[in-house]
Amino acid sequence: MRESFDRELQRLEDEVLRMGSEVEEHLVKVTDAFIHRDRVTAERMIGADQSINERRIKVGLDALTLIATQAPMARDMRLIAAIMEIVGELERIHDYIKGIGRISLGLGPEPIPAAFAQHLPEMAEYAREMLHLSLKAFADRDAALARRIPAEDDKVDFLFNHLYGEIVAYMMAEPRQIHWANHLEWALHNLERSADRTINICEWVIYMTTGVYSEMNMGEYEAPPANQL
Repeated sequence: MRESFDRELQRLEDEVLRMGSEVEEHLVKVTDAFIHRDRVTAERMIGADQSINERRIKVGLDALTLIATQAPMARDMRLIAAIMEIVGELERIHDYIKGIGRISLGLGPEPIPAAFAQHLPEMAEYAREMLHLSLKAFADRDAALARRIPAEDDKVDFLFNHLYGEIVAYMMAEPRQIHWANHLEWALHNLERSADRTINICEWVIYMTTGVYSEMNMGEYEAPPANQL
């Protein structure tokens, strides 16, 4: 019975890592599509969200079945809880990816401002690397790594604030383009929030390994500076 339980638990863990790898890839792809006005890739990223949703539900249901049928020990319960929560966070990150794809389609053919073309891919790469490291911490049961990752969010938030300022300046110079600028802001927001969701994953990795759950600081830049509002 224990061997069967361990195999099923490993299968669920492997599926979390596969989903995470796909979400990493899609985060970069949708940002590239946004910058280059690539409708085909944006539509593909939107369509991929259904599969992520279905897989998240299946992992959750399979995890509940393990709890109901195998009476797991406390250590196993922490792993199962982490699996359920982490796939939920991956699903939410992919919702942001889908949102960026939809925003990209709604912007039309007009080129993206140069500052976005320069810094948005950098921001996406920071967010992707945070997600990659959080999944490595999960796979390796590495609480120390999980504790270090949130500090990387400052890089994402610094770029968020810089580009937010660019949007505000654009709206002041082109008040008739507020609707278009709002679309840019929502895409920027979605990318920033994807990094915040990664911090939630780190919290569950630490719970899984230590048995203690506590919220982690998301960094210095948690909101746009007051003088930019």
